[in-house]
Amino acid sequence: MPEEILTNPLTTNEAATKLESGRSHAKQAAEDLRSAAEIKAQELRQAAELKAQELRGRAEHAYSDARTRAMSLREEGELYVRENPTKAILTALGVGFLAGLIFRR
Repeated sequence: MPEEILTNPLTTNEAATKLESGRSHAKQAAEDLRSAAEIKAQELRQAAELKAQELRGRAEHAYSDARTRAMSLREEGELYVRENPTKAILTALGVGFLAGLIFRR
């Protein structure tokens, strides 16, 4: 009886049909998986772009704030030097002398 199964053309055709059906199912499953992966990758890419834009906005805001503060401090320093030139010069000399002592060692 096992010899009949191997030589029976109907069984061979059924096996070939099942094999082809399995291949087509596997191919369809692979295409579905690839499609789902592409969709997920696109979603992740969009999420990353949104996060990058958010971080860029925060960085620009922080830079703008730091720049504004630096300009304000510079203007206040210039105003102080104009109002107290002698005090400013003596302070600068004292700081320079101390820095010289520190770096001398």
